[in-house]
Amino acid sequence: MLICIALAFITLIGRALWLQVLNNDFLQRKGESRYMRDLKISASRGMIVDRNNEPLAISTPVESVKAGQAAAKAEPEEFKKLAALLGITQNELQARLPDTQRDVFLKRQLPPQQAERIVRLGIPGVYLEREYRRYYPAGEVMSHVIGFTGVDDKGQEALEYAFESTLAGKPGSRRVIQDKRARIVEDVDSIQAPQSGQRLTLSIDARIQYLAFRELKAAVTEHHAKAGGVVVLDAQTGEILAMANLPAFNPNNRGQIDARHTRNRVVTDLFEPGSTLKPFTAAAALEAGNFKPSSIIQTAPGQMIIGGHTIHDSHAYGALTVEQVIQKSSNIGAAKMGLSLSPEVLWNMLSKSGFGSPPRSGFPGEVTGRLYPFKSWRPIQQATMSYGYGISVSLLQLARSYTIFASEGLLYPVSLFKLSAPPEGERVISVDTARAVRRMLEMAAQSGGTAPGAQVAGYSVAGKTGTAHKLAGKGYAANRYVASFVGLAPATQPKVIIAVMIDEPSGGQYYGGAVAAPVFSRIGAGVLRLMAVPPDKPAKTTVLVPDGMPVVKEEV
Repeated sequence: MLICIALAFITLIGRALWLQVLNNDFLQRKGESRYMRDLKISASRGMIVDRNNEPLAISTPVESVKAGQAAAKAEPEEFKKLAALLGITQNELQARLPDTQRDVFLKRQLPPQQAERIVRLGIPGVYLEREYRRYYPAGEVMSHVIGFTGVDDKGQEALEYAFESTLAGKPGSRRVIQDKRARIVEDVDSIQAPQSGQRLTLSIDARIQYLAFRELKAAVTEHHAKAGGVVVLDAQTGEILAMANLPAFNPNNRGQIDARHTRNRVVTDLFEPGSTLKPFTAAAALEAGNFKPSSIIQTAPGQMIIGGHTIHDSHAYGALTVEQVIQKSSNIGAAKMGLSLSPEVLWNMLSKSGFGSPPRSGFPGEVTGRLYPFKSWRPIQQATMSYGYGISVSLLQLARSYTIFASEGLLYPVSLFKLSAPPEGERVISVDTARAVRRMLEMAAQSGGTAPGAQVAGYSVAGKTGTAHKLAGKGYAANRYVASFVGLAPATQPKVIIAVMIDEPSGGQYYGGAVAAPVFSRIGAGVLRLMAVPPDKPAKTTVLVPDGMPVVKEEV
């Protein structure tokens, strides 16, 4: 009997040694799991600001309601009050409660007053967790540039999505002791401090963005258009000063965002540029030595046949100089210049001007456009390419390409971020050719050209209109157009490039000179004032086009 009792005590002593000495860590963990918790500390997302440090996206702290297993033991009356404060039924609340040791969210990102009322209920296992909600001061004006975040504060669109790793930061954690009602009794340790996300400083100027959006919205409304886009570039650096789109959305109201309106049409949508491409044909012809600005091109009788296809002009102009071909936007004149070149020479001009390759702005979803290999061109394709058909571009590509006329023949890269120093441009055409074409573009924006509506009081402007039929199936729609205009101001020493595109105007006018050029005029006037650019001509010498005046039409 004594031996049995001694063996029993030895067994108990061995078990005690095993539990309290040899296997102590296991028991310690089991004990701590009943009162100790590691809580996540959310990191603040990095701000996005414009070039003048105006906030475009900021994060504000909010409270979210979480629940642990202890919440299931709440009284029915407490369940009823909690469900009412959360705005859900008691059955929905019951379904959300955790059935494991992992705590779950009951509702995210509550207003402070609502969160405080929930805490006052004192329900076991129900507590608040600090999170951050993204707020966009500019609302729909910047929506396509900035994008938005989801409920988990992760980027969903535009720059918020593209620079998620830069903006997000790294969450931290802390260890606390909780009582049986999941209330924090003591902070034990800070395991890891949260690291806030980095700030993004954009090249966008919020003032110019507001101006561009306002004028674009007015034009889309006036002409009953389907959509529209505007991009404003710094002509000397390639920085994007504004990028506006319609239809727009309000990123502060995630519940009512229409997915069809979230894409940035300026960089993701393609269209045939039409006559805005004619200056590149003229530049290629001048560079090749085939023509001079004063060279005569016979465009009579207003149409020409190539391979069974007929090319038209809106008027039978007869003999035109190269300058007048651009001023009057003659398809026949442009086609004859294009056909005087080898396909490879024309293709090289378009390719070096940035067509057929992405603009590399850093914006997600950039399109490359379509520039078909010159070896596959037939004569009719080369002719139509000369005046902007058979090639597809984005509005950002088109705006960037005009830097060669604004900067004495250099093509600049575009940037969505503020630059500390001007970038190096790539030589595309000679200085003389760039100046000659810019003179042609200046004539196009004056009386007798297709875009006198682009004039800005006190400043010389240069630019080119485009009016193109839209593709529909295997052909072109008869009554659906894209009206566009790309211009430089001041023409004597360009500071800005503004490209405007109005998709399917249906208010009676559809020519680029009547629909898009006036938008350039209004935006240009505001931008030049905001940038403190001194006037380069007396305001009284500027001939502004009165409303209702007939425009010089271009054949589409």
